[in-house]
Amino acid sequence: MAAVFRHFATQEDLEKAYDVEASVPDFAAYARQFVESSSRTRDRQPCELGVRYGPTRDEYADIFPAARRGSPILIFIHGGFWRSLSAREFSFCATGAQRAGVTAVIANYSIAPGARIGEMVRQMRALVAWCYANAKSINGDADAIYVCGHSAGGHLTATTLLTDWLAHYDLPENTVKGGVAISGLFDLAPVKLLSFVQGDLRLTDEEILTHSPARSIRRVRPQLLVTYGSEEPSEFLRQSDEFLQDWRRVGNRGAFLPQPGRNHFTAITDLAEPNSALCRAVLAMMGHTPRPHDPSRPGAVPSVEDLMRGVSV
Repeated sequence: MAAVFRHFATQEDLEKAYDVEASVPDFAAYARQFVESSSRTRDRQPCELGVRYGPTRDEYADIFPAARRGSPILIFIHGGFWRSLSAREFSFCATGAQRAGVTAVIANYSIAPGARIGEMVRQMRALVAWCYANAKSINGDADAIYVCGHSAGGHLTATTLLTDWLAHYDLPENTVKGGVAISGLFDLAPVKLLSFVQGDLRLTDEEILTHSPARSIRRVRPQLLVTYGSEEPSEFLRQSDEFLQDWRRVGNRGAFLPQPGRNHFTAITDLAEPNSALCRAVLAMMGHTPRPHDPSRPGAVPSVEDLMRGVSV
């Protein structure tokens, strides 16, 4: 009997390896936490909601500007298997970055079945181009744009890093300086086999070849940080590990940050805390240290060199 995919003998085995909701005891509790934390974030932190970056109704971003002008920009792309959720459930992901002096841009994009995956890729590239053109208006630095994404957002982060900005947008080749892929998916071939996703995505073989970052890795300038929780479904770990290996193999810069004891949902909660290991690693990739910086103050964000300790390269 032939395997369904790789070593998975049955459809049930394969789907279990991708089923993030079933991988935790109470998925609804995490969903509530995201919604409530995001609502508090919008109430307490300076933000501009629903900023349009493109012509369609879904092309908007919630912007949490840094206090200082000329600050780095971090674009966060949410997950949801390309078919659920929106920017509003992930406002909390702006907290750590904004408090550390970074302008956080929480991306919204069209989802399936209303949009094909290529349109999602296009929209995220359009958001990057918008941030480059409008950096000053959001207290950002056009020469310090970074992208961070979770789950399906990790996939869209990778497609953004692999964009030929000069050829398609007449922007500098290094428009995006780096990316953080949290629990990402980089090969769409097995996703096409998942019954709980494919009905909405309707992935074709051509889309798999065109929009799977794992199948289009090339030498690029941006650096990549890969991270995931140790308690996540097995395929998220495998895809992340293999993508990072292949990323490095062609000569790109890449690092891995382990998150022991974390699951698919708690792998991003530390984005809300500027002193967490995850936020420290993101800031280190940016080469950004919040100011004023007082090394003697308990809880102060350390130097870039200190931040990178514990991150494997």
